[in-house]
Amino acid sequence: MVKAIEASGIPVVHICTIVPISLTVGANRIVPAFAIPYPLGNPNLDKAEEKILRRSIVEKALHALTVEVDTQTVFEK
Repeated sequence: MVKAIEASGIPVVHICTIVPISLTVGANRIVPAFAIPYPLGNPNLDKAEEKILRRSIVEKALHALTVEVDTQTVFEK
């Protein structure tokens, strides 16, 4: 699905917990998430810390949308 949307000219970011799977399916912009059961959060953190974690993942994804990529790119930190 990611490749089909990108082919129509719309940039897509794949937020994922297992980067090798995203690489295998051909996602161009990949942002690693936190963990399989909680990709965009960590229930062990207090509310304020979890908000910071969530925000940082979403900000990475938004940044990735602004970057032109020619090959698969993993946006770490």
